[in-house]
Amino acid sequence: MPDKMTSRADLQSRARTLLNPAGRVLHRLGVHPDVLTLCGLLVVAVAAVVIGLGQMQAGAVVLLLGLPLDALDGAVARARPQKSRFGAVLDSVLDRYADGFIFMGLSYYFAQHDRFEMLLLAQVALIGSLLVSYVRARGDGVECAATVGWFTRVERSVVILVALLVPPLLDVGLLVLAVGTNVTALQRLWFIRKDLHNRGE
Repeated sequence: MPDKMTSRADLQSRARTLLNPAGRVLHRLGVHPDVLTLCGLLVVAVAAVVIGLGQMQAGAVVLLLGLPLDALDGAVARARPQKSRFGAVLDSVLDRYADGFIFMGLSYYFAQHDRFEMLLLAQVALIGSLLVSYVRARGDGVECAATVGWFTRVERSVVILVALLVPPLLDVGLLVLAVGTNVTALQRLWFIRKDLHNRGE
């Protein structure tokens, strides 16, 4: 697990290095990072509607088109001389809305086609996705960096995109998300428990 966490941190650092020049350009053009964050959420909302109508591959394409917005808002924020702590909060909150929109679109589609077992699976995956982030946030509140687990937002995004682009994999993808996200949330909860116990708290 430590090797994986180091690798993930290294990839994130490299991605930031690649995106920082674009962030500086957008900052000089007067683009506010919060605008990019809101536009990214709008793109996800459109994708959710498309997914709800059963156009899975088209929905995946829309999501892919929105990825640059999701990546560049942080780069623009880093380019600003005056940092905004609210911007980070807004980004995190809207990420949770984005997760909800995607699973709502899938849930609507399954409900329309009387696939209630998949509707339930989508809801379990949504709960797990939200809890992964929530448990980490609660860990931060007690000074415990609970970043363990396989299903961070990046991994979840990859799984959902592959499942949408290859519709025969959709059921399997949702099952993987439903199990993987909740396991990750429990891993993080256990990590916090052990850390607090070791600190005598």
